[in-house]
Amino acid sequence: MAPDSRQTAFVIGAVIFAGFAAFLATAVQAQPGAQPAKPKDLSMPAVVAAVRPSVVTILARGVPPVSAQHGFPSGSGFIIDAKGYILTNNHLVEGVKSLVVGLPSGRLTPGRVVARDFLLDLALVKISATDLVAVTLGQSSLLQIGETVIAIGNPLKGGSSVTVGVVSAVERSILTPDGETLYDLIQTDATTNLGNSGGPLVDLSGRVVGINTAAAPSAQAISYAISMDAAAPYIQSMLVRGTILRPDIGFVPVTVTPSVVASFNLEIDRGVLAAQLDPTKHLGRLGMQSGDVITAVDNVEIYNMGDFWHAYLSPSDKAPAKLTVFGKKGSFSVTLPRPAAAPVNR
Repeated sequence: MAPDSRQTAFVIGAVIFAGFAAFLATAVQAQPGAQPAKPKDLSMPAVVAAVRPSVVTILARGVPPVSAQHGFPSGSGFIIDAKGYILTNNHLVEGVKSLVVGLPSGRLTPGRVVARDFLLDLALVKISATDLVAVTLGQSSLLQIGETVIAIGNPLKGGSSVTVGVVSAVERSILTPDGETLYDLIQTDATTNLGNSGGPLVDLSGRVVGINTAAAPSAQAISYAISMDAAAPYIQSMLVRGTILRPDIGFVPVTVTPSVVASFNLEIDRGVLAAQLDPTKHLGRLGMQSGDVITAVDNVEIYNMGDFWHAYLSPSDKAPAKLTVFGKKGSFSVTLPRPAAAPVNR
């Protein structure tokens, strides 16, 4: 899926030890799909009262995060595990040296980033505190266009911030300021205020269905949240490895930027460069070399790593991916087998 508009600038900052089943059973209280759908008939005040005790402030110290560049030094997050794990946005913690987490009680406590992934714009923060209340995760796949959702944040100044709107669209994608594409987004008209990035998007059952991540400042009432169905399958990987485990494809994908074009003397200005390509693995045996650029997957043009992974891992069938490559010997095509069990939605 191509981004909705590659010319529109979106501001990000205005607004991811047993098994996975064991973790979700204790940490997030309910794995999406593990319990019957709960009726979405709570009042808005009841939803806010249920979720608000789990919403925290993320205060970064050190290198200013993206949100601070726009005049706001904090963001939000929400507790997914009573042992102290908090889900928030990667752009709030990327490059920071230390964190302070503001709890709903008003108490401040140190936090540390234990995992993050910039392609998903997700991060896990760990704190040591007692009496924490974890949210219940819901299924974003059950959302219907037009249903009511509530965006909750805790930007510290003035306490919690709550906005209400409807689901405008699902499976949206946007281009971030750093040139990557975010996929699997929920579009709502619930305004994402300054400092609310990283907070939960909640349905009227009181379950979290998304993570507020971006707003479109040039348009009215357009906000985006990462769908919980897209984020949930990666929580275990982030906990165990501190990163997202993606398939070994025999090279390191790098988004082609002007600096990459200059460094590698490329004759093409978009796509994904194959760095550190292993000549003994599949693509190397087919003739690909380090420095070649992938410009399409299954005839879908790609512009960055987000595009590449989405096109490579998303198809429901596991037929080999057809890569269109531009290299020293010109343009050619190769096939790349897909993993037998690709991660969901990415």
